[in-house]
Amino acid sequence: MCACGDNPGSRYHITVKQLVHNLGRLYQRKILSLEAERQHFNRYNERPVEFAFVFRAIARCAPKTILDVGTGTTALPALMANCGAVVTAIDNVNDYWEHGLINRHWHIVDDDIQKTRIRQKFDMLTCISTLEHIREYDNAARNMLELLSPGGHLVLTCPFTWAQHVDDCYRQPGADAGLAAAPYIGNSYSGEDLERWLRVGAELVEIEHWRGFSGSHWALGERLAPPLPATRETGNLACLLLRRAA
Repeated sequence: MCACGDNPGSRYHITVKQLVHNLGRLYQRKILSLEAERQHFNRYNERPVEFAFVFRAIARCAPKTILDVGTGTTALPALMANCGAVVTAIDNVNDYWEHGLINRHWHIVDDDIQKTRIRQKFDMLTCISTLEHIREYDNAARNMLELLSPGGHLVLTCPFTWAQHVDDCYRQPGADAGLAAAPYIGNSYSGEDLERWLRVGAELVEIEHWRGFSGSHWALGERLAPPLPATRETGNLACLLLRRAA
């Protein structure tokens, strides 16, 4: 029996809607099947280290609301939502992505964190391997911290060498050939950068140092698979947990 009564137009509308949904599901299953069949190993990367840090931070801080900055095509927002949080994801869709951006895991809001239009406050922000690709990185860091509720946390991962800032480490002599061919920049940040960001009104809760390349900074030398735990002196990647003042 049709829930819409005897209106033939209503019955037709439901039938069309169901048909569209069924066709959409068939198309989705076909695309996913093709993706599975066409998988091939490209290279190991640092995401296991970074994502592990993210979920430890969520378990530690229990945020109710999360803003993910620079999601790209990843499934990270969906996985964080599975932890119980209400998740918003943003990316600079039109300016950064040459052919636009489609994320089949989560809805992406088109927003540039360098000059964000977001006004809502969040318990946690995550910015995973994104800040290095941003030219106005001080603006981005300040805006992320200001989008936190008092006492909220920022989870940040990026190339990081405590003693030295390196502009666009992808273009430095001896850089990894694959990264050197990337159409975007890859800055490596430093302790001095971190101290400047904290002046917004935040504190460093935790930092993990990792070594993902054999050279003195990120992208230099041979890629290490898996990344190795490192010290402040030897690391070239960092996972940071910052807290905004209450």
